[in-house]
Amino acid sequence: MTIAPIVLFVYNRPDNTLQTLNALSENEEAKSSVLYIYCDGPKNKSDNLNIEKIKNVRSFCKNENRFKEVVIIEREENIGLASSVISGVTEIVNKFGKVIVLEDDIFTSKYFLKFMNDALNLYQNHFKVISIGACNYFVLGKKYSSTFFIPIPDCLGWATWSDRWKLFEPDSNKLLTEISQKNLIERFNLYGCYNFSGMLKDNAEGKVSSWAIRWQAIAYLNNMITLYPNPSVTHHLASSDSTHTNDLNIKPALAINPINITEENKSVKTVNYYLMMKAYYLYFDNKFLSRLKKSVLLLKLWMRNKKRIIAENNLIS
Repeated sequence: MTIAPIVLFVYNRPDNTLQTLNALSENEEAKSSVLYIYCDGPKNKSDNLNIEKIKNVRSFCKNENRFKEVVIIEREENIGLASSVISGVTEIVNKFGKVIVLEDDIFTSKYFLKFMNDALNLYQNHFKVISIGACNYFVLGKKYSSTFFIPIPDCLGWATWSDRWKLFEPDSNKLLTEISQKNLIERFNLYGCYNFSGMLKDNAEGKVSSWAIRWQAIAYLNNMITLYPNPSVTHHLASSDSTHTNDLNIKPALAINPINITEENKSVKTVNYYLMMKAYYLYFDNKFLSRLKKSVLLLKLWMRNKKRIIAENNLIS
């Protein structure tokens, strides 16, 4: 098995960075992996506390010695997470042909690297597979297969190949126009479960900055899919220092055994797609009455669109 390089993006969260590095180093493959750490720089007019946090993060990174090799790239100025991910992934994946990607708010199972490397090797020549995902909080349990596909790429730990990443398109307006022209808006929005097109529009207008929504749009435009593990091999580390949603906390139970990964030569199970829709619709709502109302609406959405979903998501050729 060839081992893919790992890219980790960090900024000003020393506690999270240390947790991420500690967990990742517990993977057996860590000692055979080269780790590239991209450290974003301070923003204009950063206060002393923020500068100190950035210095602490870089200190952790410089002292990291639990991998085959650690290469640190320090930005002098702040370019933001989206730009950092796009440029960093492009640089490493073009050099090595494949890459495993993490951010500083992701906690990994000790079987994360094994799953990622196994999947990268197994699906390298299956060009319908755009990426490998890691964080599964919607299709869990022994009644489901150990791996499955959905059309949405992951951002909480993921991997891809250079020939897939070359499809990346930075222009959100262009992506939104193509999705509309191909009549993919409903499907892209999970038939009303999540307003992804609105997120892409906000990105185009500069209201948010997300590499992930653009990567997701590319997957839909090319009818490509992402492999996920069951159970999850990552979860999210909540942080008060987050530059995005502070109360986001995606924390499924992690795999305590290696994931049995086999080549899937069959269509996506509709139940998996339905559970994905349900997760995006209900996962972040913990109010009982609101969840109850949404559950009824979700059932209606599913029944109204079931035939189309089954037909459109026969994704494996």
